[in-house]
Amino acid sequence: MNLNSQTFSSTRKPKNFNNPEHFIEGWYWVIPSRNLRVGEVKPVTILGRELVIYRGKDKRVVTLDAYCPHMGAHLAEGKVEGNALRCFFHHWKFDAEGMCIDIPCLDTPLSLKLQTWPTAEKYGMIWVWTGEIPQQPLPFVPELEQKECDVTIHSHFVMNCHPSVVMINAIDAQHLNTVHKLPIEINFEREELNENAIIFSNTTPVKDNLFFIKLICLFYKNAITYSSCYWTYSICYWYGSIGIVTLGPDFFHVHMMVAVRLHEGGKTEGQILFMTKKRQGIFGWLSNRIVLGLTKIATKYFLMDDIKILQTIQFNLKTPIKVDHSIMQFINHVEKQQSLMWGTWQETRSRDVESKPKRERWQDTMSND
Repeated sequence: MNLNSQTFSSTRKPKNFNNPEHFIEGWYWVIPSRNLRVGEVKPVTILGRELVIYRGKDKRVVTLDAYCPHMGAHLAEGKVEGNALRCFFHHWKFDAEGMCIDIPCLDTPLSLKLQTWPTAEKYGMIWVWTGEIPQQPLPFVPELEQKECDVTIHSHFVMNCHPSVVMINAIDAQHLNTVHKLPIEINFEREELNENAIIFSNTTPVKDNLFFIKLICLFYKNAITYSSCYWTYSICYWYGSIGIVTLGPDFFHVHMMVAVRLHEGGKTEGQILFMTKKRQGIFGWLSNRIVLGLTKIATKYFLMDDIKILQTIQFNLKTPIKVDHSIMQFINHVEKQQSLMWGTWQETRSRDVESKPKRERWQDTMSND
């Protein structure tokens, strides 16, 4: 088999993929938004770095390095005052930009600044960008980019394998037939959305006598007006650490987001969310809730065997074959992205200077809504 230039050499150790010391610079989930109330501050540890997050009076979430620059007191012991955070130890106060704005024993505070991290909220989650200036927007479902959606947060999990291994499970075409017994042939087509996002898609014709399609038709009358339709199965990856699966017949799509981050010991910590396009009226709201609920149940059953494999696997792709082509393409995609070091969040290689203006342009549109 010739995997050609599109594939990554299995004899060379990847710099980013399945590396327990590196992660891709990007947006990473912190906690559900509902878990941080106005005026509350919490400690969080993400990708080996200790941080504090708080929600000010203006409802904006702020993320700072965890320790006070005076004597190292943990700022999560402090309290939120308006839109600022005051250290419990000596009552030094820092604003949302990390600037020290008050030291009780001094008439004028010292000119110093805590490290802050770009923070935003979407899909019911708080997200932090692990670099200085975000170069891409928050991850989005391509077909819902400009639309409102209903979201339900499913579960938090920890896996014994690297996040890269968790991510490729969705495009492992072999296992969809061997483990899950899907009676269809999967042939993924690749599309580069941007330098940090890639889409693998497969569209297969199916008959309308499938149970899932019949079930959806109970809630959406006149959904099918012909004897067969097309079944979509696509995965949009962001930063190699967020996989958004789009699944369903062409008249109704459900989306599952699996957001993972590197955990201590090379393990994976992740969060699963389900979403679909918001539909109007009581009937639309109710039907979306029912379908999302049924999707959660079906997904839990569907992933049971995958979980067993991922908890015990020692990944080492020494003998890629033709059907693994999409996995090799994903590895190439991850290898091209900017990686940071676990714990320090320092770059592992220099950036292309041409990327700086792009990061500045996107910063102008970033919000915390």
